[in-house]
Amino acid sequence: MLSACGICGMISFLKNAETGSDTTPGWQKHMTVFVNHQMEREYFQIPRYLETGKEDEMLPVMEQLIARQFLFYDYAVFTKEPEIEQEDSLMAELIGRQEGTDEDYKNIDEEHLDYGDDALHIEKSMLEEMERENSLHSGEAEENLDWEAESEIQEENAIKGEFEVASYPAYTYDWSEKWDYEALVSNFYAVDSSTMLKEEYANLNQLLYQDLTVDKETDGPQILIYHTHSRESFIDSVPGDPSTTIVGAGEKLADLLQNKYGFKVLHHTGEYDSVRDDAYNESLPAITQILEENPTIEVVIDLHRDAVSGDRKLVMDLQGRPTARFMFFNGLSYSRKSGDITYLENPYIQENLAFSFQAQVAANEYYPGIARKIYLKAYRFNMHLKPKCMLIELGAQNNTVEEIMNACDPLAHIIAIVLGDGM
Repeated sequence: MLSACGICGMISFLKNAETGSDTTPGWQKHMTVFVNHQMEREYFQIPRYLETGKEDEMLPVMEQLIARQFLFYDYAVFTKEPEIEQEDSLMAELIGRQEGTDEDYKNIDEEHLDYGDDALHIEKSMLEEMERENSLHSGEAEENLDWEAESEIQEENAIKGEFEVASYPAYTYDWSEKWDYEALVSNFYAVDSSTMLKEEYANLNQLLYQDLTVDKETDGPQILIYHTHSRESFIDSVPGDPSTTIVGAGEKLADLLQNKYGFKVLHHTGEYDSVRDDAYNESLPAITQILEENPTIEVVIDLHRDAVSGDRKLVMDLQGRPTARFMFFNGLSYSRKSGDITYLENPYIQENLAFSFQAQVAANEYYPGIARKIYLKAYRFNMHLKPKCMLIELGAQNNTVEEIMNACDPLAHIIAIVLGDGM
């Protein structure tokens, strides 16, 4: 915490650095950039919030932000009975804005899991073992003949550019082994330094054996696909053509789930990210209304594409087709620093986690290497709307549209497996 004198001194330091001569030391200039960033992050949230046009609601927010830095002010001002409902609403909106800009940025430090180029949920040695099991598929002679026949079909389809659904796993986990907290986290999750996975949620039975099957006999839609960030595009997307953006990928995924696997799917293409950092706040009322109007919907999928640094590319060869890799994503409504984020309550965290976990297992068993680790962050990302809510990061900004569309085939199969009709 900085005192008032400390803040004044820092401001004076910044002014001197900014107006200094060419002889100003380089370290001071670099320090100025760093401190400016920190000051903006910690002390200048209020001016940004003023841009929303809600000046009449500013006093409670200003009091909270100032009180965090000046304990005497906290004591003097907050001795009155707080207006809990109003403050919660405002703080929830501020945090919601943070969600909108925070989803893409991964913040893994040295104390947590690496999230580098080889950050599969599985170690390289395990991936090699999967591939070995795949090539040395064992069983009765008839099964071997079936395997060889299917391999030939897959090769023919690869030449045609068609996708062949894997009819059985290339690898199978041994769930009889001891899967304690550390084993589950290290093998399946990339945990952002902003949060942590509570042990109560990392129970294998709760994650693996929760029944997520969907009733396909209902008259209305069972699955909703939408896009909080509908403007997300790819390296060769055509400007003005949504079919070449994440919306186009959502359309293909919806078509596969409906026409190939028999689910009734509603694809919502509303736009909510004209101001990206307000997208989750903007989409929530609309998606809530859709669910109220369609009570048969059991599954909600928010389909995104990720943003990665540099020239890193999330792609693999699958059946001779360049295929984007994807990632399942969970918000835990939990901050490593301050605990539960009460403004972002989610009663379905365990169910959300079971959905992504079972999808990850299916991906790893049927299409080893296609799924990155399940990513866990502190916020909620509107995953409180249904027990079976899923946020998916399909590829990234430097994938091609072809790679993205190719990935929809295995992704649809994986989702269908989890929901009970993927075989």
